Amino acid sequence: MAQLWGGRFEGEINELAWKFNASIYFDKRLIKQDIQGSKAHVTMLAKQGIISDEERDQIVNGLDTIFADVEAGKLDITDKYEDIHSFLEANLIDRIGDAGKKMHTGRSRNDQVALDMRLYIREEVRNTANVIYDMLDTLNGIMKDNLHTYMPGFTHLQKAQPVTLAHHLGAYFEMFYRDSQRLMDVFTRLNFCPLGSGALAGTTYPLDREFTAELLKFTGPTNNSMDSVSDRDYLIEFLSALSMIMMHLSRFSEEVIIWNSNEYGFVTIDDAYSTGSSIMPQKKNPDIAELVRGKTGRVYGALNSLLVTMKGIPLAYDKDMQEDKEVSFDAIDTTKSCLILFTDMLRTMKFNKEQMEKSAIRGFTDATDAADYLVNKGVPFRDAHGIIGRIVLHCIDKNCGISDLKIEELKGFAMEFDEDVYEAISLKTCVEKRLTAGAPGPEVMKKSIARNDKRLNAYWTKVKSFETLDA
Repeated sequence: MAQLWGGRFEGEINELAWKFNASIYFDKRLIKQDIQGSKAHVTMLAKQGIISDEERDQIVNGLDTIFADVEAGKLDITDKYEDIHSFLEANLIDRIGDAGKKMHTGRSRNDQVALDMRLYIREEVRNTANVIYDMLDTLNGIMKDNLHTYMPGFTHLQKAQPVTLAHHLGAYFEMFYRDSQRLMDVFTRLNFCPLGSGALAGTTYPLDREFTAELLKFTGPTNNSMDSVSDRDYLIEFLSALSMIMMHLSRFSEEVIIWNSNEYGFVTIDDAYSTGSSIMPQKKNPDIAELVRGKTGRVYGALNSLLVTMKGIPLAYDKDMQEDKEVSFDAIDTTKSCLILFTDMLRTMKFNKEQMEKSAIRGFTDATDAADYLVNKGVPFRDAHGIIGRIVLHCIDKNCGISDLKIEELKGFAMEFDEDVYEAISLKTCVEKRLTAGAPGPEVMKKSIARNDKRLNAYWTKVKSFETLDA
């Protein structure tokens, strides 16, 4: 068993306790970040005269060869080691001798793992931001193509008023755009370097924490060494942002599932993102959308798990914090895969425009505009509301829409009706005369789409700037 402690112990740790305590099974995915941090640390140690330049070069070269061998499959990360830190240090010492024993000078595993997680999450914020951009770009493209695709808007899952597909998807654009901004906020607060905080109280070595932070392209060093090793706020924030993304994906998935049903028929999902039944040959199931909806609870669980883990931990570091990794890794992987798959499914989805328009007509989505028509003819709104309600009941009995009634029938309910009512309550008129900011009118939507283009360009510039943080 390779470990970084043991001098004050006389006996061996119980084998089951070793496995229970070890984190190598999951923190091995931090190897790149651990090497990145170690190289910056020894570079700083050499600058401060704590180790020699020759020792620094030996350590850096040794770490590079270890990483190359792991990547090439020549060196396995096994459970012989307690964690990724002991794996690297033990193998480094095997390769370069005593110089490798100096790598950990002025450092604790507490500030080391705190650094590794910040570096890892910083990269995953960028990766998630990239796939969010793809979702936003796809949505905006569909919006541009569907300014005049009429469909029913819903409240309480009941058809309410006519909108357009561009307007409906614009709501999701706003949701995912807010998600993108939350990711930017997470990055702002996490981008500080904890290395040099030691176990909890700093160190007596003359470390240059500002230099280390600069090497690793952080905004600066963290302010308090106890907080540095015990802070997981940035990770909770990230999991919260991922949970919001999944909540929006789940809502969108629910609508796709409904729209894909035989009763609605608004969309046809590409075969690449559907599955069939083992017994019913006619079935084409929206499994990707259903799985995205289902996996949302998994990401929520990760957030709740970390909140519960952190709620009772006294300062500074406690081993409970090791529980931050598995749930976070799973939540990150889950959210990214859901975003990628859903975006691809959306990009290849066929929108059945004629069916959407028919559904809007059949659902009395023109009723509000019919009431407004009477108001404009001098009928008090409350009376107009009652008149249209009675007309709707009449239409339900006749199995038709308001616009299907002849003018004589309409005049039977209110003499104020005239031939111009049919134009006034057409889907086109109902949508196009809604011109307030945020409404579905095509001229308003064109402005929204132009604003989206600007926001996407600014966001992409920010996301691309993250690439300068690569070591």
